[in-house]
Amino acid sequence: MGVVARSGTFYGWRVVNGASVLAAFGWGVGFYGPPVFLSAVRETTGWPLTVISAAVTVHFLAGALTGANLPWLYRRLGAARVTKAAALGLAAGALGWAVAAAPWQLFVAAVVGGFGWGGMSASALNAIVAPWFVRTRPAALAMAYNGASVGGIIFSPLWVLAIGGLGFPLAAAAIGLVVIVVMWVLADRLLFRSPEAMQLVPDGGGPGALPRPSTSMAARPLPGSLLWRDWRFRTLAAGMTLGLFAQVGLMAHLFSLLTPVLGARQAGIAMGLVTVMAITGRTVLGWTMPVTADRRLIACASYAAQLAGSVVLIAAAGASAPLLLLGVVLFGVGFGNATSLPPLIAQVELAKDDVQRAVALIVGISQGAYAFAPVLFGLLRATDLSTGGGDIGTYAYALAALAQALAIAAFLAGRRAT
Repeated sequence: MGVVARSGTFYGWRVVNGASVLAAFGWGVGFYGPPVFLSAVRETTGWPLTVISAAVTVHFLAGALTGANLPWLYRRLGAARVTKAAALGLAAGALGWAVAAAPWQLFVAAVVGGFGWGGMSASALNAIVAPWFVRTRPAALAMAYNGASVGGIIFSPLWVLAIGGLGFPLAAAAIGLVVIVVMWVLADRLLFRSPEAMQLVPDGGGPGALPRPSTSMAARPLPGSLLWRDWRFRTLAAGMTLGLFAQVGLMAHLFSLLTPVLGARQAGIAMGLVTVMAITGRTVLGWTMPVTADRRLIACASYAAQLAGSVVLIAAAGASAPLLLLGVVLFGVGFGNATSLPPLIAQVELAKDDVQRAVALIVGISQGAYAFAPVLFGLLRATDLSTGGGDIGTYAYALAALAQALAIAAFLAGRRAT
């Protein structure tokens, strides 16, 4: 078999397109779905908000557990079977949210759906795309992760429209069925073929022209607990965890913080602007970042833009629409890179055989942490109100800025050990 597909396009890019579809469905149901589910369940059952919010946290914790153990699950069951099971879990979890007749059933649905989300989250994307690319992995991962942003654009309004038009149970059943069918086809026909089995070379080069490796050839393997004791791994995990904690916590409350000044329609547009800037920032960086670039410094620059955005949001004081929009733009520029850059840093700092395990672990750790972010940011908003400052998000924005600054410090600290 030749090194390219008959169409002349390297087969790895077809895999990237398939991974983008997986990301769109995985994030569209597993990440962007729960906030909509929370609202629907509250309206139909009248259960306390704290109970339903706790179920959302359980959903993300279950996803973190699955994501952290994904390499082990792939070895035991095979990547295609795990992906099919994840699709089934995601669909069953959504339906469980819709038909829960008691709070305990809601938590069962959260666990099942969370396990499915973990099997289709960031660690899965890295495992699918990484074998096909070395030199051009930044661009390939950027394209794959952009599927997650597209999933947010499509599924957030789709869930609202479907639930309003069909009712929650029927909407969950219909969307869940589509998820199962699409993932089944992708898992069988596209996602888990290997370059070696197809006699292809990563990056689409000829058999005698292997791509220049960008992995750290001098890195020693870190089996078992040695990985946990590695300073580079620990700072990488800390940086990603802090950055995503800030992002998820702020995003969970951003719409309601913008609405009093911008109005509901303009606030919705501003939320969409975050996604547009995330796709733009991730794509530009993925296609322009040199192979020899210091990826930790690039991560610091990305978080510095988000930090500046948080500071501008504080300066807006819940009153200045131009400053709020500027803060949203700066926050959005680095939004997509928070998930795509850490796997690229692991690629150049760790031994090849450790990369997939390390990425799965840092994704799991960060998901476990950001599961609690919306609750903590909500408590800070309540503190804002209790001190007479009004619900303008000052404390919430300040926490985001602090977490972003600490993320920069973590990436810089790991740089000294590289």
